Amino acid sequence: MNTKASIQMDIRKLSLDDLKIVMKELGQAGFRAKQVYEWLWQKGARSFAEMTNLSKALREQLEEGYQINAITEDKVQHSADGTIKSRFRLHDGHLIESVLIPVPDDNRFTVCVSSQVGCSLSCKFCATGQMKRLRNLDAAEIFDQVVLVNEQCMEKFGHPLTNIVYMGMGEPLLAYAPMLESIEKITTPDGLNMAPRRITVSTAGIAKMVRRLADDATKVNLALSLHAADDVKRDEIMPINEQNNLAILMDALEYFYKQTKNRISYEYIAFQDFNDSLEDAHNLLQLCKRFPVRVNIIEYNPIDGAEFRKSAAHRIDDFARYLRDHGVMVTIRRSRGKDIDAACGQLANKG
Repeated sequence: MNTKASIQMDIRKLSLDDLKIVMKELGQAGFRAKQVYEWLWQKGARSFAEMTNLSKALREQLEEGYQINAITEDKVQHSADGTIKSRFRLHDGHLIESVLIPVPDDNRFTVCVSSQVGCSLSCKFCATGQMKRLRNLDAAEIFDQVVLVNEQCMEKFGHPLTNIVYMGMGEPLLAYAPMLESIEKITTPDGLNMAPRRITVSTAGIAKMVRRLADDATKVNLALSLHAADDVKRDEIMPINEQNNLAILMDALEYFYKQTKNRISYEYIAFQDFNDSLEDAHNLLQLCKRFPVRVNIIEYNPIDGAEFRKSAAHRIDDFARYLRDHGVMVTIRRSRGKDIDAACGQLANKG
Protein backbone atom coordinates (compact mmCIF):
# COMPACT_ATOMS: atom_id res chain seq x y z
CA MET A 1 0.00 0.00 0.00
CA ASN A 2 1.12 3.54 -0.72
CA THR A 3 2.67 4.88 2.53
CA LYS A 4 1.43 8.36 1.76
CA ALA A 5 -2.10 7.02 1.30
CA SER A 6 -1.99 5.40 4.72
CA ILE A 7 -1.07 8.56 6.63
CA GLN A 8 -2.88 11.36 4.80
CA MET A 9 -6.58 12.06 4.91
CA ASP A 10 -8.58 12.32 1.72
CA ILE A 11 -9.47 16.01 1.68
CA ARG A 12 -12.90 15.10 0.32
CA LYS A 13 -13.82 13.78 3.76
CA LEU A 14 -13.79 17.36 5.03
CA SER A 15 -16.91 19.49 5.04
CA LEU A 16 -16.90 23.11 3.89
CA ASP A 17 -16.73 24.21 7.52
CA ASP A 18 -13.77 21.88 8.06
CA LEU A 19 -12.04 23.41 5.05
CA LYS A 20 -12.55 26.89 6.47
CA ILE A 21 -10.73 25.80 9.64
CA VAL A 22 -7.92 24.31 7.54
CA MET A 23 -7.54 27.55 5.58
CA LYS A 24 -7.41 29.57 8.77
CA GLU A 25 -4.69 27.28 10.13
CA LEU A 26 -2.76 27.74 6.88
CA GLY A 27 -3.08 31.53 7.15
CA GLN A 28 -5.37 31.73 4.11
CA ALA A 29 -8.46 33.84 3.55
CA GLY A 30 -11.75 32.10 4.31
CA PHE A 31 -12.99 32.23 0.71
CA ARG A 32 -10.23 29.81 -0.29
CA ALA A 33 -12.21 27.02 1.40
CA LYS A 34 -15.12 27.64 -0.96
CA GLN A 35 -12.77 27.56 -3.93
CA VAL A 36 -11.29 24.21 -2.88
CA TYR A 37 -14.76 22.82 -2.20
CA GLU A 38 -15.95 23.86 -5.66
CA TRP A 39 -12.93 22.25 -7.30
CA LEU A 40 -13.68 19.00 -5.50
CA TRP A 41 -17.45 18.78 -5.86
CA GLN A 42 -18.48 21.00 -8.79
CA LYS A 43 -15.54 20.44 -11.09
CA GLY A 44 -14.56 16.95 -9.93
CA ALA A 45 -10.87 17.80 -9.54
CA ARG A 46 -8.72 14.73 -9.00
CA SER A 47 -5.50 16.52 -8.11
CA PHE A 48 -4.49 19.73 -6.36
CA ALA A 49 -2.55 20.74 -9.48
CA GLU A 50 -5.88 21.26 -11.26
CA MET A 51 -6.90 23.98 -8.79
CA THR A 52 -5.45 26.77 -10.90
CA ASN A 53 -7.02 29.71 -9.07
CA LEU A 54 -5.10 28.77 -5.91
CA SER A 55 -1.53 29.91 -5.44
CA LYS A 56 1.21 27.38 -6.08
CA ALA A 57 2.24 27.69 -2.43
CA LEU A 58 -1.26 26.81 -1.20
CA ARG A 59 -1.51 23.88 -3.58
CA GLU A 60 1.82 22.61 -2.24
CA GLN A 61 0.59 23.00 1.35
CA LEU A 62 -2.54 21.00 0.55
CA GLU A 63 -0.45 18.38 -1.22
CA GLU A 64 1.73 18.00 1.86
CA GLY A 65 -1.18 17.59 4.24
CA TYR A 66 -3.88 15.84 2.26
CA GLN A 67 -4.56 13.69 -0.74
CA ILE A 68 -7.40 13.05 -3.16
CA ASN A 69 -8.16 9.33 -3.35
CA ALA A 70 -9.57 9.56 -6.85
CA ILE A 71 -10.61 6.41 -8.66
CA THR A 72 -8.78 5.67 -11.91
CA GLU A 73 -9.82 4.01 -15.13
CA ASP A 74 -8.54 0.44 -15.33
CA LYS A 75 -10.33 -1.00 -18.36
CA VAL A 76 -13.09 0.09 -20.74
CA GLN A 77 -15.20 -2.26 -22.89
CA HIS A 78 -17.57 -1.24 -25.69
CA SER A 79 -20.67 -3.26 -26.51
CA ALA A 80 -22.05 -3.63 -30.02
CA ASP A 81 -25.22 -1.88 -28.79
CA GLY A 82 -23.36 1.23 -27.59
CA THR A 83 -23.19 0.31 -23.91
CA ILE A 84 -19.83 1.05 -22.28
CA LYS A 85 -18.55 -0.77 -19.20
CA SER A 86 -15.74 0.80 -17.19
CA ARG A 87 -13.68 -0.94 -14.56
CA PHE A 88 -12.20 1.46 -12.04
CA ARG A 89 -9.35 0.95 -9.62
CA LEU A 90 -9.70 2.37 -6.12
CA HIS A 91 -6.84 3.86 -4.12
CA ASP A 92 -6.40 0.60 -2.20
CA GLY A 93 -6.30 -1.54 -5.34
CA HIS A 94 -9.87 -2.86 -5.27
CA LEU A 95 -11.83 -2.88 -8.51
CA ILE A 96 -15.41 -1.84 -9.24
CA GLU A 97 -17.47 -1.46 -12.40
CA SER A 98 -19.81 1.19 -13.79
CA VAL A 99 -21.92 1.04 -16.93
CA LEU A 100 -22.96 3.80 -19.34
CA ILE A 101 -26.26 2.95 -21.02
CA PRO A 102 -26.96 5.34 -23.90
CA VAL A 103 -30.37 5.61 -25.55
CA PRO A 104 -29.78 8.56 -27.92
CA ASP A 105 -33.18 8.25 -29.61
CA ASP A 106 -34.84 9.00 -26.25
CA ASN A 107 -32.19 11.54 -25.26
CA ARG A 108 -31.44 9.32 -22.27
CA PHE A 109 -27.93 8.60 -21.02
CA THR A 110 -27.80 6.60 -17.81
CA VAL A 111 -24.89 5.60 -15.61
CA CYS A 112 -25.22 2.52 -13.41
CA VAL A 113 -22.93 3.03 -10.40
CA SER A 114 -21.56 0.66 -7.78
CA SER A 115 -21.82 1.27 -4.05
CA GLN A 116 -19.77 -1.63 -2.64
CA VAL A 117 -16.76 -3.72 -3.57
CA GLY A 118 -18.56 -7.03 -4.04
CA CYS A 119 -21.83 -7.84 -2.28
CA SER A 120 -22.95 -9.78 0.77
CA LEU A 121 -26.48 -10.74 -0.32
CA SER A 122 -25.72 -13.83 -2.45
CA CYS A 123 -28.69 -13.56 -4.84
CA LYS A 124 -28.44 -16.73 -6.92
CA PHE A 125 -28.88 -15.09 -10.31
CA CYS A 126 -26.30 -12.31 -9.81
CA ALA A 127 -22.58 -12.52 -10.57
CA THR A 128 -21.75 -9.81 -8.02
CA GLY A 129 -23.60 -11.86 -5.41
CA GLN A 130 -21.04 -14.64 -5.90
CA MET A 131 -18.30 -12.27 -4.74
CA LYS A 132 -17.53 -11.43 -1.13
CA ARG A 133 -18.28 -7.92 0.10
CA LEU A 134 -14.88 -6.42 0.77
CA ARG A 135 -15.96 -2.94 1.78
CA ASN A 136 -18.36 -0.09 1.11
CA LEU A 137 -17.35 2.65 -1.26
CA ASP A 138 -17.08 6.08 0.25
CA ALA A 139 -19.16 8.96 -1.08
CA ALA A 140 -16.32 10.37 -3.17
CA GLU A 141 -15.75 7.03 -4.90
CA ILE A 142 -19.40 6.89 -5.93
CA PHE A 143 -19.24 10.54 -6.97
CA ASP A 144 -16.13 9.86 -9.08
CA GLN A 145 -17.97 7.21 -11.08
CA VAL A 146 -20.55 9.79 -12.09
CA VAL A 147 -17.92 12.39 -13.00
CA LEU A 148 -15.76 10.02 -15.05
CA VAL A 149 -18.65 8.37 -16.88
CA ASN A 150 -20.14 11.80 -17.58
CA GLU A 151 -16.83 12.79 -19.22
CA GLN A 152 -16.99 9.56 -21.20
CA CYS A 153 -20.57 10.31 -22.23
CA MET A 154 -19.68 13.83 -23.38
CA GLU A 155 -16.70 12.57 -25.37
CA LYS A 156 -18.55 9.68 -27.02
CA PHE A 157 -22.06 11.11 -27.48
CA GLY A 158 -21.69 14.85 -27.02
CA HIS A 159 -24.29 14.75 -24.27
CA PRO A 160 -24.14 14.79 -20.44
CA LEU A 161 -25.63 12.07 -18.30
CA THR A 162 -29.36 12.37 -17.79
CA ASN A 163 -29.92 9.65 -15.19
CA ILE A 164 -28.11 7.81 -12.40
CA VAL A 165 -29.08 4.39 -11.10
CA TYR A 166 -27.54 2.84 -8.01
CA MET A 167 -27.83 -0.64 -9.50
CA GLY A 168 -24.20 -1.66 -9.94
CA MET A 169 -22.10 -3.79 -7.61
CA GLY A 170 -23.37 -4.01 -4.04
CA GLU A 171 -26.51 -3.20 -2.07
CA PRO A 172 -26.82 0.61 -1.75
CA LEU A 173 -28.92 0.50 1.42
CA LEU A 174 -26.14 -1.44 3.17
CA ALA A 175 -23.75 1.39 2.24
CA TYR A 176 -26.30 3.86 3.49
CA ALA A 177 -24.25 6.80 4.80
CA PRO A 178 -21.84 7.08 1.83
CA MET A 179 -24.71 6.47 -0.59
CA LEU A 180 -26.72 9.32 0.92
CA GLU A 181 -23.71 11.62 1.04
CA SER A 182 -22.91 10.90 -2.60
CA ILE A 183 -26.48 11.77 -3.57
CA GLU A 184 -26.16 15.04 -1.65
CA LYS A 185 -22.91 15.89 -3.46
CA ILE A 186 -24.45 14.98 -6.84
CA THR A 187 -27.66 16.97 -6.33
CA THR A 188 -26.65 20.05 -4.35
CA PRO A 189 -26.03 23.35 -6.18
CA ASP A 190 -22.59 23.30 -4.55
CA GLY A 191 -21.97 19.95 -6.27
CA LEU A 192 -23.10 18.59 -9.64
CA ASN A 193 -26.59 20.12 -9.27
CA MET A 194 -28.40 17.14 -10.78
CA ALA A 195 -32.13 16.78 -10.12
CA PRO A 196 -32.91 14.07 -7.49
CA ARG A 197 -35.80 12.83 -9.66
CA ARG A 198 -33.15 11.70 -12.15
CA ILE A 199 -31.66 9.32 -9.57
CA THR A 200 -32.93 5.85 -8.70
CA VAL A 201 -31.68 3.76 -5.79
CA SER A 202 -32.18 0.03 -6.17
CA THR A 203 -32.46 -2.36 -3.23
CA ALA A 204 -32.81 -6.11 -2.88
CA GLY A 205 -35.20 -5.33 -0.03
CA ILE A 206 -33.80 -4.05 3.28
CA ALA A 207 -37.08 -2.99 4.87
CA LYS A 208 -35.73 -0.99 7.83
CA MET A 209 -33.43 0.95 5.51
CA VAL A 210 -36.29 1.71 3.11
CA ARG A 211 -38.08 3.28 6.09
CA ARG A 212 -34.94 5.20 7.01
CA LEU A 213 -34.68 6.49 3.45
CA ALA A 214 -38.25 7.75 3.79
CA ASP A 215 -37.55 9.39 7.16
CA ASP A 216 -34.50 11.14 5.71
CA ALA A 217 -36.84 12.77 3.15
CA THR A 218 -34.73 11.91 0.15
CA LYS A 219 -36.24 12.91 -3.18
CA VAL A 220 -34.78 10.06 -5.24
CA ASN A 221 -36.77 7.24 -6.83
CA LEU A 222 -36.71 3.75 -5.36
CA ALA A 223 -36.53 0.43 -7.19
CA LEU A 224 -37.12 -2.93 -5.52
CA SER A 225 -35.29 -5.88 -7.04
CA LEU A 226 -38.32 -8.11 -6.66
CA HIS A 227 -37.90 -11.00 -9.13
CA ALA A 228 -40.55 -13.19 -7.50
CA ALA A 229 -44.00 -12.28 -6.19
CA ASP A 230 -44.36 -14.98 -3.56
CA ASP A 231 -42.15 -15.73 -0.57
CA VAL A 232 -41.41 -19.37 -1.45
CA LYS A 233 -39.84 -18.48 -4.78
CA ARG A 234 -38.17 -15.32 -3.49
CA ASP A 235 -36.63 -17.24 -0.58
CA GLU A 236 -35.16 -19.64 -3.10
CA ILE A 237 -33.32 -17.04 -5.14
CA MET A 238 -32.81 -14.17 -2.67
CA PRO A 239 -31.72 -15.16 0.87
CA ILE A 240 -32.43 -11.61 2.08
CA ASN A 241 -36.15 -12.40 1.76
CA GLU A 242 -35.99 -14.71 4.78
CA GLN A 243 -35.56 -11.69 7.07
CA ASN A 244 -37.40 -9.22 4.83
CA ASN A 245 -40.40 -11.09 3.47
CA LEU A 246 -42.87 -9.57 1.06
CA ALA A 247 -45.36 -8.51 3.73
CA ILE A 248 -42.64 -6.63 5.62
CA LEU A 249 -41.30 -5.15 2.39
CA MET A 250 -44.68 -3.97 1.14
CA ASP A 251 -45.33 -2.23 4.47
CA ALA A 252 -41.96 -0.47 4.20
CA LEU A 253 -42.54 0.56 0.58
CA GLU A 254 -46.01 1.86 1.35
CA TYR A 255 -44.49 3.91 4.18
CA PHE A 256 -41.84 5.24 1.78
CA TYR A 257 -44.48 6.26 -0.74
CA LYS A 258 -46.74 7.95 1.84
CA GLN A 259 -43.80 9.87 3.30
CA THR A 260 -42.15 10.95 0.05
CA LYS A 261 -44.55 10.44 -2.90
CA ASN A 262 -41.40 9.44 -4.81
CA ARG A 263 -41.68 6.98 -7.67
CA ILE A 264 -41.36 3.27 -6.88
CA SER A 265 -40.65 0.56 -9.41
CA TYR A 266 -40.33 -3.21 -9.27
CA GLU A 267 -37.45 -4.82 -11.14
CA TYR A 268 -38.50 -8.31 -12.24
CA ILE A 269 -36.07 -10.62 -14.05
CA ALA A 270 -38.02 -13.23 -16.03
CA PHE A 271 -36.70 -16.77 -15.57
CA GLN A 272 -37.99 -19.55 -17.82
CA ASP A 273 -40.50 -21.82 -16.02
CA PHE A 274 -39.75 -20.25 -12.64
CA ASN A 275 -41.48 -16.88 -12.33
CA ASP A 276 -42.88 -16.18 -15.79
CA SER A 277 -46.33 -17.83 -15.73
CA LEU A 278 -49.66 -16.01 -15.69
CA GLU A 279 -50.09 -17.21 -12.11
CA ASP A 280 -46.86 -15.39 -11.27
CA ALA A 281 -48.22 -12.34 -13.10
CA HIS A 282 -51.39 -12.53 -10.99
CA ASN A 283 -49.31 -12.67 -7.79
CA LEU A 284 -47.32 -9.67 -8.97
CA LEU A 285 -50.53 -7.80 -9.74
CA GLN A 286 -51.56 -8.13 -6.09
CA LEU A 287 -48.31 -6.41 -5.06
CA CYS A 288 -49.06 -3.54 -7.44
CA LYS A 289 -52.36 -2.58 -5.82
CA ARG A 290 -51.27 -0.90 -2.57
CA PHE A 291 -49.54 2.16 -4.02
CA PRO A 292 -48.59 3.46 -7.49
CA VAL A 293 -45.81 1.35 -8.95
CA ARG A 294 -44.16 0.65 -12.28
CA VAL A 295 -42.91 -2.77 -13.29
CA ASN A 296 -39.73 -3.27 -15.31
CA ILE A 297 -39.52 -6.79 -16.72
CA ILE A 298 -35.89 -7.62 -17.44
CA GLU A 299 -34.42 -10.30 -19.66
CA TYR A 300 -32.22 -12.71 -17.74
CA ASN A 301 -28.53 -12.52 -18.52
CA PRO A 302 -26.74 -15.85 -17.94
CA ILE A 303 -23.85 -16.00 -15.50
CA ASP A 304 -21.39 -18.76 -14.67
CA GLY A 305 -22.58 -21.20 -12.05
CA ALA A 306 -26.31 -20.41 -12.27
CA GLU A 307 -28.88 -22.79 -13.72
CA PHE A 308 -31.53 -20.23 -14.68
CA ARG A 309 -32.62 -19.77 -18.27
CA LYS A 310 -33.87 -16.70 -20.05
CA SER A 311 -37.65 -16.64 -20.42
CA ALA A 312 -39.00 -16.92 -23.96
CA ALA A 313 -40.01 -13.62 -25.57
CA HIS A 314 -43.63 -14.72 -26.02
CA ARG A 315 -43.91 -15.62 -22.32
CA ILE A 316 -42.53 -12.22 -21.32
CA ASP A 317 -44.98 -10.53 -23.70
CA ASP A 318 -47.94 -12.51 -22.29
CA PHE A 319 -46.81 -11.72 -18.74
CA ALA A 320 -46.57 -8.00 -19.51
CA ARG A 321 -49.91 -7.98 -21.35
CA TYR A 322 -51.67 -9.50 -18.33
CA LEU A 323 -50.35 -6.73 -16.08
CA ARG A 324 -51.16 -3.97 -18.58
CA ASP A 325 -54.69 -5.32 -19.04
CA HIS A 326 -55.12 -4.83 -15.29
CA GLY A 327 -53.85 -1.25 -15.29
CA VAL A 328 -50.20 -1.71 -14.35
CA MET A 329 -47.51 0.38 -16.06
CA VAL A 330 -45.04 -2.11 -17.53
CA THR A 331 -41.78 -1.76 -19.46
CA ILE A 332 -39.92 -4.71 -20.97
CA ARG A 333 -36.20 -4.05 -20.77
CA ARG A 334 -34.18 -5.89 -23.38
CA SER A 335 -30.64 -6.64 -22.29
CA ARG A 336 -27.96 -4.06 -23.00
CA GLY A 337 -24.25 -4.78 -22.95
CA LYS A 338 -24.50 -8.52 -22.41
CA ASP A 339 -21.68 -9.17 -24.91
CA ILE A 340 -19.28 -7.43 -22.50
CA ASP A 341 -20.84 -8.75 -19.26
CA ALA A 342 -22.30 -5.31 -18.56
CA ALA A 343 -25.96 -6.30 -18.37
CA CYS A 344 -28.08 -6.58 -15.23
CA GLY A 345 -26.57 -9.08 -12.80
CA GLN A 346 -23.32 -9.59 -14.71
CA LEU A 347 -20.92 -7.17 -13.00
CA ALA A 348 -18.08 -9.21 -11.49
CA ASN A 349 -14.79 -7.57 -12.53
CA LYS A 350 -14.22 -10.19 -15.23
CA GLY A 351 -11.41 -9.77 -17.71
